[in-house]
Amino acid sequence: MTHYFFALLAGLILLAIILYAFFPRFLYNAARKAVRRKGGMTLKSVVVGDLTWPYLEGGSATGTPVILVHGFGGDKDNWSLYAPYLTGQYRLICPDLPGFGENDRSVGRDHGMTAQAARLRDFMDALGIDKCHLGGNSMGGYIALQFALAHPERLSSLTLMNNAGVIGPNESELQRLAEVGGSPLVMRTIADVDRLMGFVVHKPRFIPRQFKKLVFQDAKPHEALLDKIFYQIVEDAQERGLNDHLDKIVTPTQIIWGRHDRLIDVSCATVQHDGIANSELIIFEDVGHVPMIEKPALTAKHHLAFLAKH
Repeated sequence: MTHYFFALLAGLILLAIILYAFFPRFLYNAARKAVRRKGGMTLKSVVVGDLTWPYLEGGSATGTPVILVHGFGGDKDNWSLYAPYLTGQYRLICPDLPGFGENDRSVGRDHGMTAQAARLRDFMDALGIDKCHLGGNSMGGYIALQFALAHPERLSSLTLMNNAGVIGPNESELQRLAEVGGSPLVMRTIADVDRLMGFVVHKPRFIPRQFKKLVFQDAKPHEALLDKIFYQIVEDAQERGLNDHLDKIVTPTQIIWGRHDRLIDVSCATVQHDGIANSELIIFEDVGHVPMIEKPALTAKHHLAFLAKH
């Protein structure tokens, strides 16, 4: 029996090595599906105007909807590690925005924040959701903030995680790099995978080389689109920033930030907290730009407590 066990174990290890070496896409997709399953998330799609939106959904179909919006260069799976903490109590919905993931990625569309907020409203309409808790990270938080200004009657609460759209007194490293030229968030060589992960996450995790190749292969064809969207976000923030509109936010708002964010300085969090009446501010130590990935349990603890109030 012992010999059989070790033979089986050796066989499984050999299979994993072969898959990793020659079929990394299969292994990568299997790992992604496993993370989705752990969170109770299922891949779905809905037609919204002339677009088909892919999205992940989990939790009870009759539960209170929570919609979470990913950031620049991200997709619906940015929330997969976070999902297990929310699906037990809420109907969690995480879409791919147009321009990202498996949604339409043609260059010709308007990917500005106002246009994306309007599309998010149409997405909610297509799912028959009149009102929800809305959250977003980075660019997704900018869109969520824009949505709260345009459609406050559609929201029960707003959670902003390291969101763009508000300028703080301290310049971030990303702002300095963007002024030099060329988006520092776009991968142009495979070496940029490590550079980008180190830029976004305060304490990056190890990524196997074969998986890095896949990440780069998936991003490279959309380099021109990502450059365009990045500078559209920069233009929106500089010319149509929301600093002077924060006092118009009437939705209960929670602001979550990583103190070590190199993309959007933590001083932006204080500006928003001061500008949005009765907002709640939480700043995490040893966290960068994506708290729901870096510290999902801690982030969810605060997020769930806030949702319970509203």
